[in-house]
Amino acid sequence: MPDLSVYSGPFGKAQAERLLWRAGFGPRQGDAEKLSQMGLTAAVQSLTRPTLPEQMVGPNPTDGNGVGVNPISVYGDDHIWWLDQMIRTSAPLIERMTLIWHSWFATSNTGVGSQQLMINQNQLFRSNALGSFPTLLQGVTEDPAMLVWLNGDQNVKNGANQNYGREMMELFTLGADRGAYTQFDVEENARALTGFAGSAAQGPSSFVFVANRHDNTNKTIFGHVGDWAWQDSCNLCYNHPLHASFFVEKLWSYFVPTRMDNTTLQGLKALYSGGQIAPVVEGILMHPIFYTGPSMVKPPVVYNAGLLRMRGRFVDTNAWWSLGQAAGQQLFYPPDVGGWPYTRWLNTATFRARWLMAALVQGAHTPTDSPSDPDTLVERTIQYWGFPTVTPQTQGLLGAFAKAQLRRNNPAPVVETAMRQILATAPEFQTA
Repeated sequence: MPDLSVYSGPFGKAQAERLLWRAGFGPRQGDAEKLSQMGLTAAVQSLTRPTLPEQMVGPNPTDGNGVGVNPISVYGDDHIWWLDQMIRTSAPLIERMTLIWHSWFATSNTGVGSQQLMINQNQLFRSNALGSFPTLLQGVTEDPAMLVWLNGDQNVKNGANQNYGREMMELFTLGADRGAYTQFDVEENARALTGFAGSAAQGPSSFVFVANRHDNTNKTIFGHVGDWAWQDSCNLCYNHPLHASFFVEKLWSYFVPTRMDNTTLQGLKALYSGGQIAPVVEGILMHPIFYTGPSMVKPPVVYNAGLLRMRGRFVDTNAWWSLGQAAGQQLFYPPDVGGWPYTRWLNTATFRARWLMAALVQGAHTPTDSPSDPDTLVERTIQYWGFPTVTPQTQGLLGAFAKAQLRRNNPAPVVETAMRQILATAPEFQTA
């Protein structure tokens, strides 16, 4: 067994909420209480080892006019389609890992120009969400969306394009400035990756490996000499001595905002010895720092999906994609090949979009029976969002707000409506 610490503190509602937010999209009402009763190990394994295939539970998404979304042909509907998956999924960690791989192997439809290819890539991530990283890497390497995005379809013998070969090392498997590779390795790796042909306009079936486009002479990658092809390129990167440390450190960063110590690094590397993703995720989700360390800001789409799950509401408007864009995260459009900046989600512009998300989730649900007692209004506000854990400080501020507004003779229903939105944008809703 690897020498890896396991959290042994209390596993109550607050800890279960953090787990559900970081390894999914937050709890529906009652979910955190049920999960906490399972204990840490069973709770984590219920996410990492779902007993049934992923299913979508609830009504299909619509665009606000009762029309079903069209993720292949309608701009923005791809975002709506995936947001719906996050809300209705029976396996939230599968969708959360799909989101992680989307940022890890960041591909933007800005360069691909085909929502069909992007959806296909999304399904690739989903099918390998907790499986084998070497298998995922090979799948991504021959994926049509990636071939277009990083010019793999333009990479031919006697004219090697280095884009994918470089990012494969720098961003996907080894990391920059770690002494893992040289410019010469990039050039040789690009030669190994030659041979794919096709175009997005002709559809995914047109992307094939063409032998006479491939450089079949010897290449030297990481000091290994051979007539390497694209599969060998993947294997050489995966088997590089510095890959495992890069993999566990990068995966850790999506779940924990602080750097790991060397003992944790070695323990997670041991769990990754077979290239399987799920054991490493389990090790991270059971680590003490996951529960005792600082909070993380929720990505915009996670916050959006979580609010809808808390209210038991499904997708019935296409406004979510533009709000996601304004909040800094339009799905299928990461800002660059490095993915989204997970440490810089909040600023004065993006927070306004979160405020509007909370308002739209609440919609026209203005209460008509609001009491004029501030403490009761606070209780009802927390109840409205499914009884999440709310700090005493936030409860006190909500109560003070209610008292001040009622003293100004503002109608209690108006005050309660405002309190719902204020709570939804409070720090404990933005972080987990």
